[in-house]
Amino acid sequence: MTTDPATPRSDRSLIRAIATILAGLLIVRVLALFADPNSLYADETQYWLWSRDLDWGYFSKPPMIAWIIAATTAVFGNADWAVRFAAPFLHTLTAIMLGLTAARLFDARVGAFTALGWAVMPAVWLSSTIISTDAVLMAGFSTALYALVRLREGPDWRFALLLGAAAGYAFLSKYAAIYLLIGLAISIVIDAPTRRALVSWQGLAALALFGALISGNVIWNAQHEFATVSHTAANANWGGSLFHFDELLDFLSGQLGVFGPITFPLLIWVAVTAFRSVSLDWSAARPRLMLVSFCLPVLVIVCIQAFISRAHANWAASAYVTGIILVTVFLMEGPRWRRWALYGSLGLHTIAGLALMTFAASTPLSDAAGLANAFKRVRGWPETVQAVEALAREQDVAALVYDNRNDFHQFQRYSQDYDGQVFMWVRAEHAQNFAEQTWPLPDGFSDPVLIISERPEEEPLLDWDFDQFEQIDEISVPLGGDRYRRYQIFRAQGHDRVERDAAYEARVANLRAQTP
Repeated sequence: MTTDPATPRSDRSLIRAIATILAGLLIVRVLALFADPNSLYADETQYWLWSRDLDWGYFSKPPMIAWIIAATTAVFGNADWAVRFAAPFLHTLTAIMLGLTAARLFDARVGAFTALGWAVMPAVWLSSTIISTDAVLMAGFSTALYALVRLREGPDWRFALLLGAAAGYAFLSKYAAIYLLIGLAISIVIDAPTRRALVSWQGLAALALFGALISGNVIWNAQHEFATVSHTAANANWGGSLFHFDELLDFLSGQLGVFGPITFPLLIWVAVTAFRSVSLDWSAARPRLMLVSFCLPVLVIVCIQAFISRAHANWAASAYVTGIILVTVFLMEGPRWRRWALYGSLGLHTIAGLALMTFAASTPLSDAAGLANAFKRVRGWPETVQAVEALAREQDVAALVYDNRNDFHQFQRYSQDYDGQVFMWVRAEHAQNFAEQTWPLPDGFSDPVLIISERPEEEPLLDWDFDQFEQIDEISVPLGGDRYRRYQIFRAQGHDRVERDAAYEARVANLRAQTP
């Protein structure tokens, strides 16, 4: 994407048209934040809680998302839309940086369609309406990629510093930024222009700036026994049975919804065949191979993770930063059917995205379409919290105790007038999440508490930890489409936590075996 006078008039018209579309999408997505009747997701609430107490790191993530939320809520207040306000701007920035990158590597038309392709990518439609670490990461990843491409063209201290700053920002956004470093390392080996750019004083300056920016988070992790490393290892879940073909297939099929049903299969083809093109035209293959360095390793690593254990669909999201460029340039070259595939893919993604936005904005419409289950996690939280608060006042207890971190965080977000204490019951030997780490129910807590549980299978385990324990009520909150949020409510007293040793786990396993 460029407005260079040498750019053909038709290309300049295309760039202006797509720039107008990007601006229109940004406005629509900002307006959608105001129109959305749903609550925050629990992860968004957790990030908002982090933003109330700024630090260099948190239990499972680096700090950038908390810093950004702190900035937007400081300006606009604590409404749900204000928590999410940065998301559409971050993705618009990513689209622009990828467009600029593609234009430098190929031409202005590829740049323009790359920017549009990112803006209407299926995952971006969703990610532009919530605040997530992926949205924050991609802005840094794409900016670092653009700086690298400019450095490949020739020495420039401005872009060396931009590379270091963007890479540091990316690492402070999400630890998946490690894929950026992997891509840089591979590019140094296989791409001579990248090697000349980075194995230099300017490359050293970029590295030094990157190290300086992330040092606060590294020190924080060292001071907290590298809690995020332990969390990441637990998330990988390598302790169970290995080799899951079903999980691998689930992950791969999920990418059709993340990147697109046309574009994902094409990306695999383009990434694999990029190596074959080396023998045909080395100079033309270089930029493609450099882009593949940032894409293919991510997909391979996450596929291996899915096969060994499991992988969420968004874990490979950073692959599509360069993936969208690779697919776009492929579709804009060669036979005419490729252009039709590009236009069809963009149109399909846009229609699906607008439909998703429409359903999210209208509860009756989404219910009528049978999509209540898709929105159940963001519905009914104020009503749920009000029901819990009313029961707490009725029971006159000293504290509330939750056994699920998501419910716990949503109570913290949407509680209006509860002035008592709120704790997390800790199931494992050590804290497994931010809620358990920060608000654990103290051992020896003797006052009466109200336990709000959505996990019936853990009722006996809760009982073991208290001197007195009885179920007194249930709460059922309608979420639309015959969906309900249900809690079992227990009154308990005398918290004396059973030691989580091998005998305890054996007792739990025996209980599970006896449960139908």
